[in-house]
Amino acid sequence: MLYDELRALSLLDGFTDEQVAELTGSGDEVTVAAGEHLFDEGRPADDWWVLLEGHIDLVRRIGHEEAVMASMTVPGQWAGGFRAWDEHGVYMGSGRAIAPSRVFRLTAEALGSHGEAWFPFAVHLLRGLIGTARRIEHNARQREALVALGTLAAGLAHEINNPASAAVRSVGALGESSDHLLESLHRLAAEQITASQFVALDMLRRTIEQATEPTGVALADREDELSTWLVDHDLDRDWVIAPALAGAGADLAWCEQAAAALEGPALQAGLEWVASAVTMASLISEAQDATRRISDLVSAVKSYSQLDRATVQEVKVTDGLESTLIMLGHKLREGVTVRREYADDLPLVVASPGELNQVWTNLVDNAVDAMAGGGTLTVRTYADEHAVVVEIADTGPGMTPDVAAHAFEPFFTTKEVGRGTGLGLDISRRIVVERHGGEITVDPAPGDTVVRVRLPLRPSG
Repeated sequence: MLYDELRALSLLDGFTDEQVAELTGSGDEVTVAAGEHLFDEGRPADDWWVLLEGHIDLVRRIGHEEAVMASMTVPGQWAGGFRAWDEHGVYMGSGRAIAPSRVFRLTAEALGSHGEAWFPFAVHLLRGLIGTARRIEHNARQREALVALGTLAAGLAHEINNPASAAVRSVGALGESSDHLLESLHRLAAEQITASQFVALDMLRRTIEQATEPTGVALADREDELSTWLVDHDLDRDWVIAPALAGAGADLAWCEQAAAALEGPALQAGLEWVASAVTMASLISEAQDATRRISDLVSAVKSYSQLDRATVQEVKVTDGLESTLIMLGHKLREGVTVRREYADDLPLVVASPGELNQVWTNLVDNAVDAMAGGGTLTVRTYADEHAVVVEIADTGPGMTPDVAAHAFEPFFTTKEVGRGTGLGLDISRRIVVERHGGEITVDPAPGDTVVRVRLPLRPSG
């Protein structure tokens, strides 16, 4: 009889016969065949299971493998029932029968009621312990989020500072160039050049705007040539005029054409006017590029945060990856080469884009840290019949088998104190597996460590 089996368990040694009888009447006996699951990892722990006979393994998915965390082989061993004391309690692993087994099942609600009636002080302590542990985990996760947010904010400020400073410099220089342009135009007018001469000069200005601009050594040589030509023609301010004309693409032949169009003092004023005009055009272009870069960064932040979009929607995965790479651009400059291998016509997935961006941020950040600032980061996407796959690969030293086995566990980290809380991969696993029904695995090969995320094309539920 079920009562006799429960009475014989050492687990219930401190119970009276009446309590065992009441417990027996509250639950039932369940028989499971080899290979069947009693409960599944991550599901609400609504039942308490006590082994009566058989063999049940408690397994947990770590990466792409299932690891046996414990085994129930001795009558009286138990699992689950956490919702008796914790409304958020879930099964920490899956219960799988290895051999035909019999278990006693009691609902968490009934277990909690019996505990309150028979052991009120113990239940009070247990609930306090669970609440403390949950608060510690919540605070640690909150700290991880704040650290990540601070890192992104600092990186974004760094990214915006460069183009903003460039725009300020360009606009400041524009005022000076504008003054020089007006002065040279005034001198041209004072020399009483004809309208046809000014039109010829303006045509020459337009031709160098379309010329190929030299760079490096070629630019330095061109400046020297033009400076020598200006001195030979008794023109002043060659150190100002020559660099501007050379940078715009003018050569000696162009200068000879300008000399043929203007003579005497008018040539000096004309070349200064052209130099000021091309300098202003260059500064305007620099300011436009800088402000466009700022606009692109703002768009990337908007895309990354997903503040203006639905929580769950059809997502183009590469958009999130690109906005994440922009947000982490400050970490990808010195010594890190980014290789993008995006599949064409990648199908959309139904997902929460903001949460996926959090996953990409964690994975890219970990990969860059693993390479110690130097190496190749590969971001790869492709699709198969059932899922879109994203791979984040790095050329770092890889992981040992022991580290790889624990990589997705909460609070597990290989970083020094103060740099990591061990929650990045755990949060990523929760988002991918529990929120999106996907898979996240790691191939820890040295020089080619790959974290692989599979997102189903057709989400369950």
